[in-house]
Amino acid sequence: MSVSKDAVDDNEILGVLRGVMDPELNDNIVDLGMVRSASLKGQTAQITIALTTAGCPLRATIKRDCESRVKSLPGINEVQLYWDELTPEERTRAMDRARRNARDTAAPTQIPSSARVISIASGKGGVGKSSVTVNIATALASRGLTVGILDADIWGFSVPRMLGVNSRLNARPAQSEEDRGKIIPEERPQGSGLLKIVSTGLMVETEETALMWRGLMLAKAVEQFLHDVDWGDLDYLLIDMPPGTGDVQMALARLLPQAEMLVVTTPAVSAQKVAIRVADMARRSHMPILGVVENMSAFTTPDGTSWPLFGEGGGKRLAEEIDAPLLGSIPLEPAVSAGGDTGQPVAMSDGPASRAFHQIATRIVEEIAPPLDMAACSASALNEVPVSLTGDRTS
Repeated sequence: MSVSKDAVDDNEILGVLRGVMDPELNDNIVDLGMVRSASLKGQTAQITIALTTAGCPLRATIKRDCESRVKSLPGINEVQLYWDELTPEERTRAMDRARRNARDTAAPTQIPSSARVISIASGKGGVGKSSVTVNIATALASRGLTVGILDADIWGFSVPRMLGVNSRLNARPAQSEEDRGKIIPEERPQGSGLLKIVSTGLMVETEETALMWRGLMLAKAVEQFLHDVDWGDLDYLLIDMPPGTGDVQMALARLLPQAEMLVVTTPAVSAQKVAIRVADMARRSHMPILGVVENMSAFTTPDGTSWPLFGEGGGKRLAEEIDAPLLGSIPLEPAVSAGGDTGQPVAMSDGPASRAFHQIATRIVEEIAPPLDMAACSASALNEVPVSLTGDRTS
């Protein structure tokens, strides 16, 4: 950004432009680095603004705000606006700043600051997102870690059955006038680790009970799970997101700015294309993408013949398109669905699918998202940079 030196009022122009907010990034256009130049020529203010993308739909809003604020300065009768586009590096800095601001201003939750928060998302239902969540959590806990599972798929809860948990959530009473009392997660030991589970499925009368809630009620329920659950110590919190890009997703992005995303897809091109929408939502919410998991890849018969029943290559194509690593492919194996039906996740046993889940867990712990206490003392973590869609368009 350059400021003309031959006019003493240039800094005043910058001052009023600090009142112009980018509605998506929730910060002013000056501190976001979007003001290329601002100068006064006679009674005309000449301003160049770089948008996050040339086709920014908020351009008209930013233009109107700039003109009204700058014209409020004495002696300025005209505002000439010129438009540019942020470079990829400038977009990265702007989004990093927006994410830091969101983290600094977010209301506190019961999620410990030491926990890595990973939302497991998909663009559509039926890709096995809940199964992936439960099995990755199981594989992580088997390494001696404490892993929370938040079943945010309020309507389509399935985590309790997949983990064999059928008791109701309990609450501890308030311990003081300021204390509202807290919900206690259901706990399930897993090897040397521990799973902590919260789901609306542990609150309804039966598994078949329908929850007929509107979107705002869904978001409020998720907010309660974050503020009113005594999660205690956690190494990871895995959030089983509902499919799509609706109220729950937006609420979680707002409430947990530290969250990162793992995208689940199948080999089918249709699933891959829909999953891109979830990645786009993550970009717009300034949420880093940790990677892609391809579920239901080829089925292999006992004689070693491989059958790509749902197509092939969808996970790799999605990873390339959103510039994120493919963390692993889960083979199509009857033991996966059988384990989910009986409450014994396949990651507890042995076999191709189990090994694939454990390999993904290993990559998460050792490469992609180490536990925060490990990240603080590991020399290798100094070079860790979360994969995000910073090169994509926003605003």
